[in-house]
Amino acid sequence: MVDKKAIRKQIKEQLSTLSKPLYEDYSYKIACRLFEEEDWKQAQVIGITVSMQPEVDTYQIIRKAWELSKQVVVPKCDPVEKRLSFRTLSEFSQLESVFHGLFEPVVELTNEVETQMIDLLIVPGLAYTLKGYRLGFGGGYYDRYLTNYPGKSLSLAFSDQIIPLFLIEKHDIPISKIITNHEVIEVK
Repeated sequence: MVDKKAIRKQIKEQLSTLSKPLYEDYSYKIACRLFEEEDWKQAQVIGITVSMQPEVDTYQIIRKAWELSKQVVVPKCDPVEKRLSFRTLSEFSQLESVFHGLFEPVVELTNEVETQMIDLLIVPGLAYTLKGYRLGFGGGYYDRYLTNYPGKSLSLAFSDQIIPLFLIEKHDIPISKIITNHEVIEVK
């Protein structure tokens, strides 16, 4: 079985070859599928990352949530405690570039939201199995956060990010649904 580091490298390389038109097309198709989901329609508070290419574009999803008067909360990492918290986001100007070029909420301009207040958490990842296990970016932030998260969770992924298998560890928590540019995968 290929190790996680090798899979991360392979998927990143594969995604980097996606042309801008395909990236936009696939991201749009994924967003449209998400907007049809009951979990999305019923959620009032949406937890979502601010994407960086080659991740599925979340800017259009955040804008749509604002149009529908949903509250958007985005992650803030605490690298010392290896902890994730979510903070309100009502405009993109409340973001700042932090480590690795990630955009996170400016603490002074946003408010922290308690975990149990988030109705739908859109969990990022690099690779997924059909059983809902995800391979993240290596920090373990979401694995730790999901242990105490009571709400609904799903992930957005390009079809190429679905792989047959990788080593599952005891701390890995599966998500219940993966939305791709081709289908919605319900995890049993």
